[in-house]
Amino acid sequence: MWRLVFLTPILTFFLWTGCPASDPQARILRPTSSEWDAEINAFEKRDRTNPPPTNPILFIGSSSIRLWKSLETDFPRHTMMNRGFGGSQIIDSVYFADRIVFPYSPRKIVMYAGANDINAGKSPEQVFHDFELFVETVHQRLPKTQIAYIAISPNPARWKQIDQVREANRLIRNYARRKNTVTFIDTHSRMLNERGTPLEGIFKKDNLHMNEKGYKIWEQVIGPTL
Repeated sequence: MWRLVFLTPILTFFLWTGCPASDPQARILRPTSSEWDAEINAFEKRDRTNPPPTNPILFIGSSSIRLWKSLETDFPRHTMMNRGFGGSQIIDSVYFADRIVFPYSPRKIVMYAGANDINAGKSPEQVFHDFELFVETVHQRLPKTQIAYIAISPNPARWKQIDQVREANRLIRNYARRKNTVTFIDTHSRMLNERGTPLEGIFKKDNLHMNEKGYKIWEQVIGPTL
């Protein structure tokens, strides 16, 4: 009897924290903010009045995507769609995939997210695992869709987090090398000077978000991967 009493909590622990479910969406997911639902509703309302293109290149992620106002004109040869929502983390794009990914059947997804995750206290390993979950979620329904990950930027405002940023980038880069449907886009190194610190003049006054010069670097690096 004492053995049963002793083992019961251990068995319960493994039932709750055992191997991940085969269905990635079956894992417990929660958006990092209740505000996102309003933004997602706005996307859906826009789609009802302006039907979206079929099989676009979908840019998704946090504010650096949302604020890329010249996205379509920067890449005029491609059918682009912007579904970035500022402040979001990778797990938010997993949570809302049914509403901002699958309806468009994108032929390629380009993601920039992870910086807010690290700023919120997530480890580089958790950032990587969340991105891996995003890939699994997408490929379960869209197995041929290519996914490109834009490296987390070396923002001056968050320079104290640079070691975590570099490690998260390294983990995702190595993962992409093993997956023929995943690409790592190294914008990070192009945003540094010869001293290894952020280039001057490519960020807004907040030293967090890029200005036009910053987006020009992204355009030059990301363009060939499209």
